[in-house]
Amino acid sequence: MRTDITDARTAVAAVRDGDTVLVGGFGMAGMPVTLIDALIEHGAGDLTIVSNNAGNGDTGLAALLAAGRVRKMICSFPRQSDSWVFDGLYRAGKIELELVPQGNLAERMRAAGAGIGAFYCPTGVGTTIAEGRETRVIDGREYVLEFPIRGDVALIRAHVADRLGNLVYRKTARNFGPVMATAAAVTIAEVSRIADVGDLDPEAVVTPSIYVNTLVEVPR
Repeated sequence: MRTDITDARTAVAAVRDGDTVLVGGFGMAGMPVTLIDALIEHGAGDLTIVSNNAGNGDTGLAALLAAGRVRKMICSFPRQSDSWVFDGLYRAGKIELELVPQGNLAERMRAAGAGIGAFYCPTGVGTTIAEGRETRVIDGREYVLEFPIRGDVALIRAHVADRLGNLVYRKTARNFGPVMATAAAVTIAEVSRIADVGDLDPEAVVTPSIYVNTLVEVPR
């Protein structure tokens, strides 16, 4: 396995029209803003974006939405006080939404990375989220069948990488990055610094290099 080190524009050339793109971040924490800006410039459209939120303010993911490149959002929190871009697009019928509870969102991507075909979860039972879905009673409790979420490309942010592509995250900026890296065919990681091989404590590595295809260094 080989991890490339390149610039943001070259890295996001892997994204094609119609792709499903997993975007890390919990709000702006851990969001790969430089990669998203490069994706806007790249011009790929008709995208399905999987992320915890549907953009904040006018930057990052919100800017991608405003550029009209996203056909569908799969997320847990589409509306906050600063999610006016998504809100306007949704009310105008210009974007689709699949609402997924946060734990289910993480587990569906983890299942994709682990090769699990499907799983049952109690979250969403008795709500509109479960309408038309297969359910099953296990030990007297009702569960909804959930399927994995796989991505064509994952855009994530980590704190430090080594030249092999091993990733270390910074505090809550870690959020969805590890599961997204395993659930995508191609993973592109934006990092603050690229260290030499051997400089990272192996015990601190969260995402092994086998899951990382491309590194983009963005000093902060």
